[in-house]
Amino acid sequence: MQSPVLTIGERLKEIRATRNLTLEDISKLTDVSKPMLGQIERGQSSPTITTLWKIAVGLKVPLSLLLEELEDECSVVDTRSKDAIIENDGKMRAFPVFPFDPTRNVEIFYIEFDPGCHHPSERHLDGVEEYVFVVQGMLEMVVNKKKIVLKENQALRFRANVFHSYNNLYQEPCIIYNMIFYPRT
Repeated sequence: MQSPVLTIGERLKEIRATRNLTLEDISKLTDVSKPMLGQIERGQSSPTITTLWKIAVGLKVPLSLLLEELEDECSVVDTRSKDAIIENDGKMRAFPVFPFDPTRNVEIFYIEFDPGCHHPSERHLDGVEEYVFVVQGMLEMVVNKKKIVLKENQALRFRANVFHSYNNLYQEPCIIYNMIFYPRT
């Protein structure tokens, strides 16, 4: 784990680069001097909580975002190395590949459905979308009373603010990836 001063500087620099802002632009938005912002970015100054609040409010980001360490450029995950969420008397096993990430507003699951599995899902909030990618087998999806049969290598995208269910009515196991996107609040 690196020092909080370096983390804050890296996060500030990342936000500035993402938004294509100069230090002068950020200074105007936050009422923090340009030299101070430069020192923070370089890890040469440890900002007070008051200064951090000014930066967070001016950039309209959560304060905690400035304190989070940057992630590696890439992450390799063994889908089955995670603890499974087991439902439907063990007939459904969902492995969180990438748990919910508030920066990206997405979570991704690797899910196995045994033959005969029926998994109903409650409505999600307005704006939530789901993507289902069938890797192996077949899956019947019911989305707002409409039945859709997905075969291997097929995918479905739907607004998830309606009742939906995942059904393996077939003799073979079914494996899918499920991506859930949440609206920005």
